[in-house]
Amino acid sequence: MRYDFTSIIDRHGRDAIAVDGVGSMPGFAPDAPRPGFDEIPMWIADMNFATAPSITREIVKRTEHPLFGYFDPSDDYFNAIIDWQRDRNGVTGLEAKHIGYENGVLGGVVSAMKAFATPGDAVLLHSPTYVGFTMSIGGNGYRIVHSPLKRDEDGVWRMDFDDMDRKIKENNIHVAVFCSPHNPCGRVWERWEIERAMEVYAANDCVVISDEIWSDIILRGSRHIPTQSVSDDARNRVIAFYAPSKTFSLAGLVGSYHIVYSDYLRDRLTAVSEKTHYNAMNVLSMHALVGAFSPEGREWLEQLLDVLSDNVDYAVDYIERHFDGIAVSKPQGTYMLFLDCTEWCGKHGVTIDELQKRGSDVGVGWQDGRQFQHPCAIRMNLALPKSRVEEAMRRLSEYVFAE
Repeated sequence: MRYDFTSIIDRHGRDAIAVDGVGSMPGFAPDAPRPGFDEIPMWIADMNFATAPSITREIVKRTEHPLFGYFDPSDDYFNAIIDWQRDRNGVTGLEAKHIGYENGVLGGVVSAMKAFATPGDAVLLHSPTYVGFTMSIGGNGYRIVHSPLKRDEDGVWRMDFDDMDRKIKENNIHVAVFCSPHNPCGRVWERWEIERAMEVYAANDCVVISDEIWSDIILRGSRHIPTQSVSDDARNRVIAFYAPSKTFSLAGLVGSYHIVYSDYLRDRLTAVSEKTHYNAMNVLSMHALVGAFSPEGREWLEQLLDVLSDNVDYAVDYIERHFDGIAVSKPQGTYMLFLDCTEWCGKHGVTIDELQKRGSDVGVGWQDGRQFQHPCAIRMNLALPKSRVEEAMRRLSEYVFAE
């Protein structure tokens, strides 16, 4: 393998909440491990792999010039996004005018909410729900209405279209937030599922805000379908948000973007986001994106996806064979597992707080699923060297789920 996905990188003191937040952010981050156990950071959605060399090379090249003044996004920036979306997602007709910078996907979601809803209005989301949605949408005064995903007979998370339609009508909802691929469940929606969802939204005249930040992390055997691509109506009803941050470990550089084809939707969105004068691109994040979407960045990503697919296969198989009562659906995208611990906790008389503490005590730093609107679940990040995933499973077997 050309790129290094096996080295264990020490991130302590290197601006990483993933490790420095452990034991110092009560109620959000895991507790610190007991003496004798090192941390295995498996909670926040932050990869523990070195990013693609093409990215650091672009950043270093730009820093060799000693001025960092005002600037506009370059043609290289827009062309990199257009080429990436065409080659990876089959997107056609995308132009620079359809693309706009966002300081972050969540910031873009809030801007879109403000453009099409008033604080106090209801908004539809699926549950389990990404904790960032809960904090940002709820924190800005909107009333979140959840339509629960349901697992079918094969354990696959599915949307309940009848429930979506009923909740929208009962709550007079005109804005919905869609997550594709879904976080935390890891579903990569099939085309027919997105089409059905969009039919529900269209029938109820909903503007759809689609978070597609995970669209590059598609595991073996699945394919991302951009929400805007399923129909002409979807193309003109959806505000979509993307970023290279999850894909290339670039969250600390800050740099997301929107794709909006409708002039009307785009004008309303930018009227909100530009009035703050804070939604301004960092020049290094621009060059990082160009490096990420380069031929070498694409090659690095393909190797990453093989590593993540192997980690997911290993972890899901291990959990199903060793931890009776823990329900897990194999994710098709993202690098997160969502463990439903309801049966195991009930059978063993253990609360979810106690179970989470058992893991953090031995250095398995996983994340409380209640933050994602599930009463008894845990989310686990598998974007680590496989040796670390194997060690985590060993500790879970020996210290956490042992009878």
